[in-house]
Amino acid sequence: MRHLRRALIAALLATGTLASAAACSSSGGTTASSGSGTSAQGGTYTFWDPYPQFDASSDWGKRVAACGTQAGVTVKRTGMDTSDLANKALLAAQQGNTPDVMLVDNPVVSTLVQAGILNKTSDLGLDTSSIQQNILGAGVVGGASYGVPIGANTLALYYNKSVLKAAGVDPSSIKDWATLTAALGKVKAAGKKGITFSAIGTEEGSFQFLPWFWGAGGDLTKLNNTNGVSALTLWKNWVSQGLAPNDVLQNTQTTSWQEFATGTYAFAENGTWQLGNAAKAGFPYGIINVPGQNGGSAPAPTGGEFVTVPVQKDTARYTATKKIVDCLISPTSLLATDNTLSYVAPTGAVQAQQAQQNPALQPWVAAVASARGRTSNGLGIKYPVISQQLWTAVQSALSGSQSPQAALDAAQQGVANHQG
Repeated sequence: MRHLRRALIAALLATGTLASAAACSSSGGTTASSGSGTSAQGGTYTFWDPYPQFDASSDWGKRVAACGTQAGVTVKRTGMDTSDLANKALLAAQQGNTPDVMLVDNPVVSTLVQAGILNKTSDLGLDTSSIQQNILGAGVVGGASYGVPIGANTLALYYNKSVLKAAGVDPSSIKDWATLTAALGKVKAAGKKGITFSAIGTEEGSFQFLPWFWGAGGDLTKLNNTNGVSALTLWKNWVSQGLAPNDVLQNTQTTSWQEFATGTYAFAENGTWQLGNAAKAGFPYGIINVPGQNGGSAPAPTGGEFVTVPVQKDTARYTATKKIVDCLISPTSLLATDNTLSYVAPTGAVQAQQAQQNPALQPWVAAVASARGRTSNGLGIKYPVISQQLWTAVQSALSGSQSPQAALDAAQQGVANHQG
């Protein structure tokens, strides 16, 4: 097991870690001291999360502390950068001092399961029956659930109503790739800019490409099939024709949003977490789902964190740990937490409450309902290698160094070489 954990740590470091800013609103790189689940006696339970931006006085910090109080213990919470958390979790497991509770980005769950770090939710008696299956799926390995999502986010298209109106484009007319591309052409002809997105060579780039890849019927186990090539060709053509800027190659989701916020772009592919910024943008905006190649809504990847319970030598600790987790995933906590984090709740009942309180969330509820986990369908720990090859192919095609077909051929060969 120790050798496996070392190999997984090396894999995480090689791919820049699975957990990126791709799917969450956390940021920063706060250094955190390692908590100790086995030595944390005297009613103190350790809790790690990827929210260094929230201190003890924040709504989130207060909620975690309150759940500890409700469980009859004191919670020592540590927030750290989402990528650091995954690496430190593996290291802590080697050292035998994992925290009692961890919130981890959903693609990381399968890696931690493979390393033997996490408990099954069924073994702890945690109820996941009300969680939407497509959201829960990112934490399911071998048919068993190893965590409970506290919420989800995903991607859609924000649009600038003023830019579209000036170009004579009705957003309701955008049904598929052809109508979207035609709209971008009208916007360019009217003197404005088309669409901005992130195609950076990290997980963010893969995350943003997946709705188009899946919307064409692409298969992550066969990156270079015709469907996947058509998606990469779409992006390549947009950049070549000036419908998307060349700097998408360097854009993070944050810098892409900053471009859209200038008011000169018609569309931006971005996430739920930008709703607050959209309200401050200074121009009227709307949201539509990413269209599939031939119509309908394309499946987008789910983002968001899972509450997980690492394996402890002292199994008596699980009683209080379960109470902490039950508190966090209760409907009351989910509503407050997901509103704080700009997440869509993982249950239909809480989603309805959110949409009632904030109608702007309704398109996101629909998007999350059709979203997919990046590690779902048995991909598990294969995903980081596939993703790295995918973002490399996107970079190669958009920069002009390879054709979309050649770039994805190389990507598929790269996956085969790694797995071989």
